[in-house]
This record gives sequence, C-alpha cells and structure tokens, in this order.
Amino acid sequence: MLDLIMKDILGTPSILVGLFALLGLLLQRKSAADVVSGTLKTVMGFIIIGAGATVLIGALDVFSQMFDHAFHVQGVIPNNEAIVAAAQSKFGTSTALIMVFGMIVNIILARFTPLKYIFLTGHHTLFMACLIAVSLSVGGMNGIPLVIIGSIILGFCMVAFPALLQPYVRKITGSDDFAIGHFGTVGYFISAKVGGWFGNKEKPTEEIKVPKSLGFLRDTSVAVSLTMTIFFVVVALFAGQSFIETKLSGGSNFIVFSFMQAITFAAGVYIILTGVRMLIAEIVPAFKGIADKVAPDTKPALDCPTVFPFAPNAVIIGFLFSFIAGMISMFVLPLVGLKVIVPGLVPHFFTGAAAGVFGNATGGRRGAMLGSFANGLIISFLPAILLVLLGDVGFEGTTFGDSDFGIIGVLILSIMKLLGLA
Repeated sequence: MLDLIMKDILGTPSILVGLFALLGLLLQRKSAADVVSGTLKTVMGFIIIGAGATVLIGALDVFSQMFDHAFHVQGVIPNNEAIVAAAQSKFGTSTALIMVFGMIVNIILARFTPLKYIFLTGHHTLFMACLIAVSLSVGGMNGIPLVIIGSIILGFCMVAFPALLQPYVRKITGSDDFAIGHFGTVGYFISAKVGGWFGNKEKPTEEIKVPKSLGFLRDTSVAVSLTMTIFFVVVALFAGQSFIETKLSGGSNFIVFSFMQAITFAAGVYIILTGVRMLIAEIVPAFKGIADKVAPDTKPALDCPTVFPFAPNAVIIGFLFSFIAGMISMFVLPLVGLKVIVPGLVPHFFTGAAAGVFGNATGGRRGAMLGSFANGLIISFLPAILLVLLGDVGFEGTTFGDSDFGIIGVLILSIMKLLGLA
C-alpha cells in the first residue's frame, strides 16, 4: 500500500497536481460535478502537456540536426513548455511537489510579510518549479530537502518579483489594482531602467501609427507557424537538399519536409498550451479560493499580457526589437564560446512586447526600442549561460526562455558550486 501511494500516486505528477485541485475544490465546498470535472481536467492537462511535448520535441530534433549540419554548431530554441514537458519523465514528481508547496509558501508570505502578492500566472509557476527542481537536482540535492528548499525559493520568487515591478506597473496603468506575475521580470525591470536612462517619455509609442498588416503577430499560433517556417526553410537551404532528403525526410522534397516540420513544431506548441491552459484553469481558482480566505488584502499578480492594452504600439515595437537582439546574439554567442540560442517567437513576443510597454512608460518610443532590445540580449545570453551550468541533463534542442528562469537557475547552481554541493 505504501509503495502504491508513494510511487504510483504521489510519484505520478498528473495525479499529484490533480489531488491538489481536488483538495482546493473540496475546501471551497464546490458541487460534486465541479469537483469531479476540475480534478479530471487537471490530470488531463498534465497528460496533454506530455503528448504535445512528443510532437514538439520530434520537430526540434529535426531542426537541431539540420542546424548542426548547416552551420556546424548546435542551435537551441528556448521554449518553456517544451523543456518542462521534456523534464516531466525525470523531474515530474519534484516539479509537482515544489509547485504545490511553493504556492502554499506564496500564501504564507503574502499573509505575514509586506509582500502582499498572490501569483496567479499558474503556467509560469509550473515552469519555475521545474527550473528549480532541475537546478537543485543538478546541484546535488534530492528528496525532501530538494522539495523544501525548492518550495521556499519558488514561494519567495512569487512575491518578490511582482514587488520589484510594481512601481512601474502603477506608472503604466495609473492604478495599484494588480501586479505583474510573470517570470520575465528582470527583463522588464531592466527595460524600464534603460528607458529612463536613454529615452524620452514625452514621445510615447502610442503617437505612432502601426500598420494593421502586423496584427497577425497577436495570433500566437499563426505567428509561430510563420516564424518557424522561415527558420526551417532557411536552415534547410544551408543544410542542403541532399542531406535532408537522404538522412531526414526519407526522400520527401526538402522544402516541403521543412515546412511540415515547422507546422508540426507550431502544432506541438499549440497542444502544450492547450494542456497548460486546461491545467491552470482548474488549479488557479482552487488556489485563489484558498488564498482569499487565508491572505486577505493582497494584490493578484497576473500574466504579462495584462499590460498590453495600455500601449499596443509598444507591444509590436517591443517584439520586433527584442527579436532583432536575438538574431544578433545568435551570431555573437559562438564567438564567446556559448551555444547558439535561436530566437524563439514565444519568448521574444511575450517578454519583448511587455518589455516594450515598460520601456515606453519610462522613455517613450526610444525607451521601448532600447529597453526591449536589452531584453532580447538578456533572454539570449542567460539561457546560454544556464545551459553551461546545467550540463547534460538530457534536454536536447530546447531550454528555458525568460529572464527570471536564467537568473534563478544561474544563482542556484552558482551558490551550490560555491558551497561545494554541485
């Protein structure tokens, strides 16, 4: 019985998180139908994430082989969903435990400290829990100490990062009603600082007329498909028709094959996002319901797109300049002995767009451009440095994308190395 509980129930991440949702729903005295539905959807969300990972990682593997043959370097595409899904087989249990107990630490800190923030961006809670689990494991920690330390780190991040940004959020929104709970905080903070240093807030981005033709960038699925098609086809041209058709495509035309792999990548992202949304849609209400009772007078820390409506032009400018910085970094990184980080649309769109809004708040259009460019450099170099410290943990072709993951991962591994634990 003990083996059944520890290995088959608590050792299965999807069931573990489902049990947390079940507990939260029961404590809120939800109807039997809501309890059953919420619990099953939570478990299903975790399973869908794994299914999407299988699709996406297959496309990433093809891209990595093409990139390596074309340029004789290994290209890595940062994608939080992909690496979290890939990590589930080895780090799933510790990730789930850190996520659950980290959320509890968040509530405790919000209740008893001046950091009155409840982090409600559930998918980033999952991503950070995974990053912490992987980093502590690589650093030499395991078992109960890993879960305890990891949960404390996660809970602290969930209140500290929103607090760091709140002065700028008030400037953007003109109110103090909510905070930003998204682990691209360091990039947004630096963007705001750069905007203040070099920009001119008297010339905001919203005075610029942006072509409606760029509106497709707001549809993540279409934007990922188009961007990855460009990447795959360009790399295919450099890799050569012969290599692809003899080694990878089984004789299919190399351009058609590359196009299909790009769409497969986008489909994998879509499947994973669907699973994440399903998972979070059930976890967050359960978590918030408990938090409202235990930690009143707190601010909700929400996903970064909540600031997009306050400066729509800065959103597009931020994405473009962050992406440009990523493209430049792609050629600079191997010169300093780091792996090539291929600029992925998902991190550059969401964090670049938000960085543009923060840069615009302090430095207008110039602040949006320079601030988001700085963000692009950050989310290119930090993942490359993190890859060096993580070493070979079995993830090929992808890594964590946003700035705070790099900061926390590098700090954890550096401290453990200094302490002689790693």
